[in-house]
Amino acid sequence: MVEPFILITNDDGYLSPGLLALRKALAKVGETWVLAPDRNWSAASRTRVFHKPLRLSTARLPDGEVVHVTNGSPSDCVLLALLGLAPRRPDLVVAGINAGANLGRDVTYSGTVAAAMEGASAGLPAIAVSLDVGSEEAGEGVPDYEVAARLTARMARLALAERAVLAGTLLNVNIPRGTPKGIRITRLGGKLWDDELVRGVDPRGRDYYWLTGEMLSSPPPGEEETDVWALLSGYVSITPLQLDLTAYGVLDNLRRWEQEILAD
Repeated sequence: MVEPFILITNDDGYLSPGLLALRKALAKVGETWVLAPDRNWSAASRTRVFHKPLRLSTARLPDGEVVHVTNGSPSDCVLLALLGLAPRRPDLVVAGINAGANLGRDVTYSGTVAAAMEGASAGLPAIAVSLDVGSEEAGEGVPDYEVAARLTARMARLALAERAVLAGTLLNVNIPRGTPKGIRITRLGGKLWDDELVRGVDPRGRDYYWLTGEMLSSPPPGEEETDVWALLSGYVSITPLQLDLTAYGVLDNLRRWEQEILAD
């Protein structure tokens, strides 16, 4: 029997500890093939590199495993693999383990989610997995990627067993710090961050602006059963996502515009 073939990538770069832990765990599930960016592409969304050639090289992870590396984005990594650089078509695409949560409305910023989205676009089941790493400075400890990787491996087995049902679906997984209280199947929530604009003046006297913010510490009202609620309540969140962003609720109402916009 042929082992399932799992494509692994991320947006934190090939030297990320999350990628190392993920590859080790998924190697027990099937044959793994890693193609990851050569640097950090956090918040890259579905960025594609069109303005220069993409290069491919090999490198070693800290455990000695040889992986493939490119100067492209997370989306480029998956597309390169699917367009012929991988030795065969993957049965599953897994992106992660991201250093930091990807929840609610913020998933559209995420390079991790975007990479998995490319797999779903090709009709494959895909998993994007992120870990709430917290802050060591705040005394929240070192992130435990091993626990997150083991949980992801179990999800990968389930996804492979049901890949016909999950074809073209992206599972966005977020794992809390510490020991999870359980698993919740969720819908997308709202905002996870309180955004802030920091203003300053650089050494040359020029104004600069820094977009920053803080992650919410507790679920806001009305977020029950969302991914934001689940993670902030200590649960692993699994949210099935699709690529069709059509606002069906207003589609019929807008059809009258077809004539009104052209009317004299």
